[in-house]
Amino acid sequence: MAIILVLMIAALVGADQLVKYWAVHELRPVGTMDFIHIGDLKIFDLTYLENRGAIFGSMAGKRWFLVGFTSLIVIAGIVVLFKVYRRSKLLGVAVALFVAGGIGNLIDRIRYAYVVDMFELKLFKFAIFNVADICVTIAFVMLLIYAFFIDPKIEKAKKAEAEKAGSNE
Repeated sequence: MAIILVLMIAALVGADQLVKYWAVHELRPVGTMDFIHIGDLKIFDLTYLENRGAIFGSMAGKRWFLVGFTSLIVIAGIVVLFKVYRRSKLLGVAVALFVAGGIGNLIDRIRYAYVVDMFELKLFKFAIFNVADICVTIAFVMLLIYAFFIDPKIEKAKKAEAEKAGSNE
């Protein structure tokens, strides 16, 4: 399972970097491209954006702080991944997604001094984001599901097993 998670991280980072490469070379010159529209209703566009901050552009201009902080989070994520991947497949995948997203945006911060974003949800005003951001968002939702629904069941089963083992002695 660990090898699969490492391969998943590599594939997601690769996909993120390929899409960003395309955005830098093809989307930046035009700015915005129509993508998904139904009649006059714009749902989704591709819009080139250089995000020099963190989420929603916060902490703009704090490049090296963000590089350092993201590096620490990615390292912690890798350590956690190898400690918990056997506990639950969902937890392992969530942490791997989180690490992949962190690495994808970290590469941009080091390489360009900003993060390349390109997906713009037009249906309602929302942030412009990238593949790495999608990975982190999905990871966050999966971690919430794990924390509220799966981990309590695992802990309850462990407690019942311990009580059963204690009564058999």
